[in-house]
Amino acid sequence: MTREINPKDTSRASAYELWLNAPNPMVTFFKTLDVTNLIKMSKKKNMKFNMLLDYCIGKAAVRVKEFYILPVGDKLIQYETIAVNTIVKNKADEVSSCDILYKDDLDSFNHDYMKYTAEVAETLQDRDLSETSMVIGTSAIIDTEIDGAVGMNSGIFNNPFIIWGKYRKKGFRYYLPISFQFHHTQMDGAHAGRFLAKLQDAIEELR
Repeated sequence: MTREINPKDTSRASAYELWLNAPNPMVTFFKTLDVTNLIKMSKKKNMKFNMLLDYCIGKAAVRVKEFYILPVGDKLIQYETIAVNTIVKNKADEVSSCDILYKDDLDSFNHDYMKYTAEVAETLQDRDLSETSMVIGTSAIIDTEIDGAVGMNSGIFNNPFIIWGKYRKKGFRYYLPISFQFHHTQMDGAHAGRFLAKLQDAIEELR
């Protein structure tokens, strides 16, 4: 469920005035995550690495209230749920988009991830939950080591967006540089930093 809210009734009132119509309201942070536990859990549970990372992204996001508000056009929209988007290689050897509703239960989230990504790959039809959920975009460039990426400011897609490439091994641990892009109307740097810290926590908490 979504509803339009008055920016003046939120903590984002000044940010709404400052950033909604700015030429480039998007901000990008870079961070290197320790994903050693994610790889360990991927092997232990026989679950996909990217699915587990998407789950941790959702788990971290629901702990930061700013994720539930997003500028859409000239409106500020309040959401009750959060979804994580993943890019799927489809049967036409192209890419499709698949939104997965975040659920706290890992097995349930994994079930939905496997089911809907398979459907999208087969049907070539994107799965879009943006009408009902605040969607966090992701893009995994798993064949290449990257230090980060800056997304485009389209003026249409204001959703937060996370990009990553191949993880790297250093000694006995594994690290993954990511970039996190967000709209300044939605959150400030402190909120983004809090989210990234909670993302690392979510990875460490995975059992």
